[in-house]
Amino acid sequence: MSWKDTAEPLLVRMPAVRRPEGHVPFKRKLAWTGGVLVLYFFLTNVKLFGLDIDASQQVFGRFGSILASGQGSIMQLGIGPIVTASIVLQLLGGANLLGLNTQDDPRDQILYQGLQKLLVLVMICLTGIPMVFAANFLPPDAAVAQSLGIGTTGVQALIFAQMFVGGVLILFMDEVISKWGVGSGIGLFIVAGVSQRLLGGLLSTPFIGNQNGIVYTWYLYITGQQATGSLFTASGIQTLFLSPGGGRLLALITTVLIFSIVVYAESVRVEIPLSNARVKGARGRFPVKLIYASVLPMILVRALQANIQFLGRILDQQLANLPGWIGTYNNAGQPVSGVFYYLAPIQSPGDWMWFLDATTQPVWQILVRIGVDLTFMLIGGAIFAVFWVETTDMGPEATAKQIHNSGMQIPGFRQNVGVIEKVLERYIPQVTVIGGALVGLLAVMANMMGTIGNVSGTGLLLTVSITYKLYEEIAEEQLMEMHPMMRQMFG
Repeated sequence: MSWKDTAEPLLVRMPAVRRPEGHVPFKRKLAWTGGVLVLYFFLTNVKLFGLDIDASQQVFGRFGSILASGQGSIMQLGIGPIVTASIVLQLLGGANLLGLNTQDDPRDQILYQGLQKLLVLVMICLTGIPMVFAANFLPPDAAVAQSLGIGTTGVQALIFAQMFVGGVLILFMDEVISKWGVGSGIGLFIVAGVSQRLLGGLLSTPFIGNQNGIVYTWYLYITGQQATGSLFTASGIQTLFLSPGGGRLLALITTVLIFSIVVYAESVRVEIPLSNARVKGARGRFPVKLIYASVLPMILVRALQANIQFLGRILDQQLANLPGWIGTYNNAGQPVSGVFYYLAPIQSPGDWMWFLDATTQPVWQILVRIGVDLTFMLIGGAIFAVFWVETTDMGPEATAKQIHNSGMQIPGFRQNVGVIEKVLERYIPQVTVIGGALVGLLAVMANMMGTIGNVSGTGLLLTVSITYKLYEEIAEEQLMEMHPMMRQMFG
């Protein structure tokens, strides 16, 4: 008996959002998407009951924007468990250890979806329990424990229960958008969180937020209420370009540059001509984009790094005499030496600009850390892009079947799935690897230069790309709504 036969009774009973039986009108899709987004924003402002907010620590740090996490709220875990479960499944699927044919076998498709949900529940526990009970990142409020009469452990259990509910809610919110809305729930949650930080970094004032936004800061410069120092000195240039309380011109330039590069990269593509064998004169093109696998696999790479750092912080909390070669942490919970320092990604200019006295680390250690981060992102981006393409039916074989089933063929070639697949194999594997590595390089460069609102470079990269794809999907939905025959032709 295989593992599929053993696990099937459990996996097929995992709760799921029902798929629509027919076509969902575009306006209804927008309504579902908007409703879920409003619910997400609401839940990020629902604080965990029983949590000592003042004593709580930032668990994910600047990874929080990528994981759509709401610090201290019921959305504390964000999409972290979903992404971690996807990493495990993609690694197992890439090594062909699952033995599931998710392309052609309906039974295996159901088992895969059930296994994914089960893994998400497991990851919620594996992430939330150490966060609450072991590492004490989210300490219980003693006053609440006394008033309820359940003790500290009871309040901790209550906090974890709320986090568990939040993790399950975000899982089904993602599924609702995927089946009934527009785009991907995970992508939209990332866009929502990053956009909130970008607007805060751009427009915040002393009355809104903890520090001045770029617009308000330059208003102070122009009106003479804040001095910049001489522009011809190192301190003056550093104030205008880098200082968190200064002009932050470098962050503004980086944000605009990343936006432009991603939009340009999304438009770079190889277009394979198609014609319809049944409808004379009906032609189309299949685009193989430079960023073919999208930037979503980068979430998996950064989530893997976040989990590594989370493990390091737990070890630092639990082991009083952590060997120095493993990792040494400062009061802010950041690694300053050891293996975990080199595995920590560069998050801001202050992490590596030794020539401006932005960091006290030896130069050779900084260079090694940059090299490790760059290697991790380039190789990881390429590998996870390949896994993503294969598991989301975007590979040559699955794409060839989709084209053939729609009645399309490549002009000048026989109407055969194998022929279409061979043509696609000339482009898709190579473009997938190049695009994945390119996204990894852009993410590292954006982090090194800094961005508006202190969002991570990866978060900005994801936001721009997801927004661009959402725009394309909305345009396609509107086109299909206006011309129903096209929906019947292309499915």
